[in-house]
Amino acid sequence: MGPAPRCERAAPGSSGHGGAPRPACAMDLSVGYVARGRTLVTRRMMAQPDSDLEEDALKKDLKFYFMNPCEKYRARRQIPWKLGLQILKIVMVTTQLILFGLSNQLVVSFKEENTIAFKHLFLKGYSGVDEDDYSCSVYTQQDVYDSIFFAINQYCQLKNISLGTLGYEQDEDDVSGLQICKQQYKKDTMLPSNDTLNIDIAIETDCIHLEPQMLATKRSGDLKMVNSSFFNFEFYRLIQIEISFQLKGIDLQTIHARELPDCYAFQNTITFNNRAHSGKVKIYFDSDADIQECKDWHISGSIQKNSQYILVFDGFVIVSCFASLILCTRSIILALKLQKRFVYFFLEKYKRHVCHADRLEFINGWYVLVIISDVMTIIGSIMKMEIKAKNLTSYDVCSILLGTSTLFVWVGVIRYLGYFQTYNVLILTMQASLPKVLRFCCCAGMIYLGYTFCGWIVLGPYHEKFEDLNTVAECLFSLVNGDDMFATFAQIQQKSTLVWLFSRLYLYSFISLFIYMILSLFIALITDSYDTIKKYQQNGFPVTDLHEFLKECSSTDYSKEPQASMPFICCCRRQGSDDNLILIN
Repeated sequence: MGPAPRCERAAPGSSGHGGAPRPACAMDLSVGYVARGRTLVTRRMMAQPDSDLEEDALKKDLKFYFMNPCEKYRARRQIPWKLGLQILKIVMVTTQLILFGLSNQLVVSFKEENTIAFKHLFLKGYSGVDEDDYSCSVYTQQDVYDSIFFAINQYCQLKNISLGTLGYEQDEDDVSGLQICKQQYKKDTMLPSNDTLNIDIAIETDCIHLEPQMLATKRSGDLKMVNSSFFNFEFYRLIQIEISFQLKGIDLQTIHARELPDCYAFQNTITFNNRAHSGKVKIYFDSDADIQECKDWHISGSIQKNSQYILVFDGFVIVSCFASLILCTRSIILALKLQKRFVYFFLEKYKRHVCHADRLEFINGWYVLVIISDVMTIIGSIMKMEIKAKNLTSYDVCSILLGTSTLFVWVGVIRYLGYFQTYNVLILTMQASLPKVLRFCCCAGMIYLGYTFCGWIVLGPYHEKFEDLNTVAECLFSLVNGDDMFATFAQIQQKSTLVWLFSRLYLYSFISLFIYMILSLFIALITDSYDTIKKYQQNGFPVTDLHEFLKECSSTDYSKEPQASMPFICCCRRQGSDDNLILIN
């Protein structure tokens, strides 16, 4: 508080209300109060229009954000760059995938055909069809020796008997040959007739290296005599024998596709597995192919090098995806800023927080999907260019990246179909049913896993479809879909009556439970969501705070010029009744 005002007597002749004289300071105070009141009123009058302008601007921005590309063009004549870029990207990414698929198909076929040729060349008595997960099997000691020396002789005569463009692996000036290794227990004494066993589980490994020059001068009998200590196998303690060798090959079929040929290095391994000591030795053949750059090549003739044009096209794909990535990232950032504005305004004006559903309206999941697709396409395109330049051989990783990105690109087309009420039903039904379906699958999955473990442990020894957990899960899933039912029932071995009866109870209960109950409930959940969406489209969707806030803004406020004509890209005019369907954007 300041000092009290000092009131002085007024000059003669001045009088206050009712003719009574009043001090001069009283008049000064009244004038000050009046002036101050007028200032406050003026400030309030000025603040009110500012708040209204801010609210109108926010409504217009929100309304514009939830418009589709055609409506945005009609409102502000904003060209739908993202829409045009996505259409262009669909064409380019699909074309790129087709070109890579055709090239990858040649690589896969060359690898598979060489693997089949190697099995016929190096495996004695190979029938052309693998036995289970191994190629073939032998049952006598002589068959083991014959199979080993057959592979050695075939390797020695490879250039004379092979139909392919194969050669021996060379390491600088030396030619790498064939390596044979055997693994066996360090000490083993078994007398099955007396049920006695004396074994040292320590494993010892012994290897020999055979060069092609040495093999060419010696026959198999001489080779066995020279290395008699190695080839004298004690089968009662032998674990496995492994024959490994490398071969070179050239794929000439790429020349017909007007591309440079590929050079391959094949790492081949023949394994004689005797771990079970059951009287049956399983023979495995594994071939790993590595694509390498041809060191010295000269191609004569008029072969056009299409690789350069494909590399340029891949560069355009990367540029288009990078532009799409920037535009979608920018849209998400602007959406988050708009969300922040709306939340702050709603809190200031209505003194309450915006609900979680309204906040999620600003997060466009389609943009996130496009960003993921663009990143995968860019990485896959770079890998594809390196593969085309013979610097990389990761065909599988590149295929996964390009295939998944193309899948996401085509799934993103649903977003634009969702602008029409006829097509929007599918998307809205998937959105509404997804949470309930996931919860239902979690509950049904527990029952499914229970049947999987039970079938594996009980029926595994008696049925080939129940030998491992992965096969059991696939078998049960096929039964749910009604596939291969009779074969599953018929292939059970009737060695144990108790297990056979249990298998009937197991299969009948699983099929009845999952097909007649769980699968029906699963379909009912989706049908219920579909019916709900149809009712919403007829009677109106539930109105949230965001939708109620947007109703006060009219889309005609955006028109800056007469709408005389529309380009062909914006011919998708929607009915006025569809303007409130802003759940999918």
